[in-house]
Amino acid sequence: MKILVLAWEFPPRLVGGLARHVAELYPELVKLGHEIHLITVEFGSAPSYEIVEGIYVHRVPVGESENFFHWTVNLNESMGKRGSELLSEAIPFDLIHAHDWLVGDAAIALKHTFKIPLVATFHATEFGRNNGIHANEQHYIHQKETLLAYNAWRVIVCTGHMQREVHQALQTPWDKIDVIFNGIRPEKKQLPPHFDRANFRRRYANDSEKIVYYVGRMSYEKGVFVLLNAAPQVLREMGGHVKFAIVGGGNTDRFKAQAWNLGIWDKCYFTGFMPEDELDKFQAVADCAVFPSLYEPFGIVALESFAARVPVVVSDTCGLPEVVQHTKTGIVTYTNNADSLAWGILEVLKNPGYARWLVDNAYEDLDRRFNWAKLAKQTEAVYEKVVGARSRVVWK
Repeated sequence: MKILVLAWEFPPRLVGGLARHVAELYPELVKLGHEIHLITVEFGSAPSYEIVEGIYVHRVPVGESENFFHWTVNLNESMGKRGSELLSEAIPFDLIHAHDWLVGDAAIALKHTFKIPLVATFHATEFGRNNGIHANEQHYIHQKETLLAYNAWRVIVCTGHMQREVHQALQTPWDKIDVIFNGIRPEKKQLPPHFDRANFRRRYANDSEKIVYYVGRMSYEKGVFVLLNAAPQVLREMGGHVKFAIVGGGNTDRFKAQAWNLGIWDKCYFTGFMPEDELDKFQAVADCAVFPSLYEPFGIVALESFAARVPVVVSDTCGLPEVVQHTKTGIVTYTNNADSLAWGILEVLKNPGYARWLVDNAYEDLDRRFNWAKLAKQTEAVYEKVVGARSRVVWK
């Protein structure tokens, strides 16, 4: 099968989990014998064309704009132009796969121009992020998402929660939606045997301190403020021997102010953006990963902590309870509840044997449910269903 993929982020351009999803899924589809052409956004010194793990990567220039919505228009114009060039080649493509609404206009136009079926993956929805549609900008994005879902032959989502969300928010028929989990490559978390754990750890905490960390964006929906509100209770129970590391780029001023006002400033470390190789080492020396999101369709960060063998505490929002099985592969706490979150963290910190058991179970679960080779076969089955249906249709 020859497939054209549109994704607005791909390494080295990393904004969220979408880039990792695309970068790790499609090499497995290449191994299954498919030809994958990916159109994405140019970034830094990355070449405009290269082959990455068998994927033909085409990076297109996008005219800069201070207005995000103008930028997405420029993005779709560039992707549409390059896509038209590729789809005009002698050997026809079988399928177009679009990831999220930002590339939807180009994907829909290419679908109708070349009469090639479209599959869309939704990694989140505007309705879910904001618990409804309230502002004009949200309404615009919501319309784009609805249009993409309508034009897609089939829609792929990452959890059962997202299936319900897309069905209700975008009015997508239930039987048009396929649930395929995200995955991870656990081997990427393996560290060299000579790694000096003790000295590396001292960069972030004293030897007597447990390290509890959050990694991700600094947006409201990620619930960092809930973790900070839970911190005083954890510190009291642990005699003050805990360091809370907040890892990630973006504006942390409000969280720093919160830490100061709570009197825990000296127990917090705001690291800023952390390069991936540094993050891998950091996770290897940490004691507990916390993801207290208010909205989280999946939570690839939880899988990364599984792979790093760090016990995980999460909120029970959206798809997280499907990824982290409570008291089996991690601890699931009540969303936006600092007392519940503190309890979950303390369960891990006070019971090291239990924490190791959770970690072992979580690592085994990576192969059982989050293996990219298995997930690629599930994706291939969706493709085959779509291509088979297309072959029985006269498209005028």
